Amino acid sequence: MSSLNNKTHVVQDLLAFVIIVFIAYITQDFIIPILFAILLSVLVYPIVRYFEKGLCFNRIFSILIAILVFTIIIFTIFVLIGIQFQDIMDKSDMYYDKILEKTNLLIKETENSTGLESKDIVGGDEIEVKEIVKRNSNKIFEFITSSGSILSDFVLTPLYMFFFLLYRSFLISFLYKTTSKVCDRKKMRVILDQLYNVQQNYLVGLVSVMGIVGLLNSIGLLALGVDYPFFFGFLCALLLLVPYIGIIIGSILPALIALATKDSYWYSIGVIAIFGFIQFIEGNFITPKITGSKVSLNSFVSILVIILFSMLWGIPGMILALPITASLKVVFDHSDKFKSIGFLLGQAEEKYFSSKAKYRLKLWRKIRKNKDKK
Repeated sequence: MSSLNNKTHVVQDLLAFVIIVFIAYITQDFIIPILFAILLSVLVYPIVRYFEKGLCFNRIFSILIAILVFTIIIFTIFVLIGIQFQDIMDKSDMYYDKILEKTNLLIKETENSTGLESKDIVGGDEIEVKEIVKRNSNKIFEFITSSGSILSDFVLTPLYMFFFLLYRSFLISFLYKTTSKVCDRKKMRVILDQLYNVQQNYLVGLVSVMGIVGLLNSIGLLALGVDYPFFFGFLCALLLLVPYIGIIIGSILPALIALATKDSYWYSIGVIAIFGFIQFIEGNFITPKITGSKVSLNSFVSILVIILFSMLWGIPGMILALPITASLKVVFDHSDKFKSIGFLLGQAEEKYFSSKAKYRLKLWRKIRKNKDKK
């Protein structure tokens, strides 16, 4: 009977999970701006709190100033990116001709060294990049906007941020009342504090990492003499919002610019190598050091959730995957029913990577040490 009840509970949990995913998919245009608003509210809350407690400003006034400053910063960044990108696009014909010239030269060298014909290498007589872009421009635009209206998200997110910050005490009281039968007020307070710390740690750490990676990228491009080093360096750092994939996308443009403006192919290879090395440093040293252990998701889970959330919500899903999963881990860690899932999401301890041979070696050394003492 107990076994039957357990199976029933498992089926119910799976059904509930499927329903939640289905609802999240069909209501993504509504949910995504709210989730971004929650994350950004956590990011600007320290500023709001400083205005309220440090400068004794009115709550509404404090929230409006914080959101206005934040919106101006974001808007300025996108304007600067747009201006610089337009300057690059004005020179696109020159870059295109030089890239095509070097590509054709490389194809001829490959023909001479391998005996293959150019149509066997590229699948046609000529590489018409412009025509490909023109024919598929509508599809590209649809891909960018497929996860919801950018304009509506840009308007709604600050509005949601304002109300989340304004009603924060009211919403916390609502959570206390809703969860009173599941856990006591003290435990819920601990969970909320941990959720806030996880998100704050992730967001502040992400901004800091972007600054460091952007500077390292720019120095690398500057050393190679690539055009627009600081633009490409910090653009690639900004694409860290899309984990793992952003660095790949961000390295393509400067590599193409290097191919168009430099005499040797090695400059393009150098760009990709430098960005790859910086990505390795960022993933293994910079991010763990700055972000710390509070966003303690293991690498395998991180990759899986990024793929799954991208299938669910597209590019916004890739950005939201890690903070949402980190929040779920906090909730699972405080749940007796789902504690094992929280354990699975977290970082594996060193003992799970040690081999039996290593354990035997330690045991042998311990025995030898005891014998020497005797």
